[in-house]
Amino acid sequence: MSKPILLLLLVTLSLTVCSQSANKCNNAKIQNKPAKEVVATEKKYKVTFIELGSVKCIPCKEMQKVIKSIEAKYGTQIKIIFYDVWTKEGKPFGDVYKINGIPAQVFLDENGNEFFRHEGFFPEKELIAVLKTKSVTD
Repeated sequence: MSKPILLLLLVTLSLTVCSQSANKCNNAKIQNKPAKEVVATEKKYKVTFIELGSVKCIPCKEMQKVIKSIEAKYGTQIKIIFYDVWTKEGKPFGDVYKINGIPAQVFLDENGNEFFRHEGFFPEKELIAVLKTKSVTD
């Protein structure tokens, strides 16, 4: 089998698997309003961690494991918000946060001001280092 055909089959299989598990979303809250509005109306957190991705994206699914772990360790100190930018409701947030690819992470301080961003898979240890710059502790 030629490489292009094999690649096409792998992509098709990946998309099929992703679409079948699209409803198995993460623990992060899916929001339909800008995070700055969420931060302004809720209790103060040290950090608001915004994940922009899709439940149909393979690297985004890997990020969900990281998010679940982060939420378990630091859930009382940080607010986690997930926008599925491949949905009609979530798509505008890709523009709001000016992302170029997914998964993407945006970090807001306790006043709702962005202090860090990253695009692509973000390893847990590196993500924790970012949280610690805002006094998030174990």
